[in-house]
Amino acid sequence: MDLRGVIEMHVHAGPDVRPRKMDALTLVRTAKAAGMRALLLKSHDSITADLAQVVESAVGGIRVFGAVTLNEAVGGFNAEAVRSALALGAKEVFMPTFSAAHHRRKEGKSGGLSILDGSGQIRDDVKVILDLVAEADVVLGTSHLSPDEILILARASQQRGVRKFLVSHPEIRFLAIPLDVQLALAAEGAHFERMHLHGNSCVDWAGLAAIMRAVGIERTVLVTDLGRADAVDPVTGMQEMLDELARQGFHESELDLMTHETPARLLGIEG
Repeated sequence: MDLRGVIEMHVHAGPDVRPRKMDALTLVRTAKAAGMRALLLKSHDSITADLAQVVESAVGGIRVFGAVTLNEAVGGFNAEAVRSALALGAKEVFMPTFSAAHHRRKEGKSGGLSILDGSGQIRDDVKVILDLVAEADVVLGTSHLSPDEILILARASQQRGVRKFLVSHPEIRFLAIPLDVQLALAAEGAHFERMHLHGNSCVDWAGLAAIMRAVGIERTVLVTDLGRADAVDPVTGMQEMLDELARQGFHESELDLMTHETPARLLGIEG
């Protein structure tokens, strides 16, 4: 299976505060040349919806979407940052990544952002953000929250009307979300990113395939989360991922579901 019509929902590009494999313009041109339908640009530090609009207009023939990640660089759980991102056309609101308390703990550091208050309840400012996500009918990405937080967030999101809940890279080492928790999340209506394996995952391709089957391919979108300067470029990485999963026994119709149909529905670009 080639990349014609493929939609990538989690990719990094420059300009960024970290070295990146490609700038956004080069990435989108490369993706278009491969026949891809759409990309969603993610940054840990800034809103990408404005960049996405400019690059889409400059390249043409491919959709480009942006997002906002609620790290300290944008004020954490900052409803105004979310409102601005949505006004610019952002299609996903990501919870904190490097600013998340869970991420900090995994690095042996203190502090960081949690969705929970001192009594273990969802913070009021997070509730406001859930309401904004629900109203806009965009995707809520879980990023680097702890597995326990993600499950609490999934339940709160459902209660507040969020319809597109996407668990970010559950097989990344610092998350390693257990299968029973993933099944519980699926029961709450969650979808799951399954990420290209480039040295930071807790499974191999066979293990990833088994989890995908167990949780359900109908709840899966394939992403690369690539863009690091020291790794393969995202477009090549997506092709590698499709080839590896085909070797694991996934049929083209199944890969199509995970790279065409489901991401199109989450982004609101069906048809």
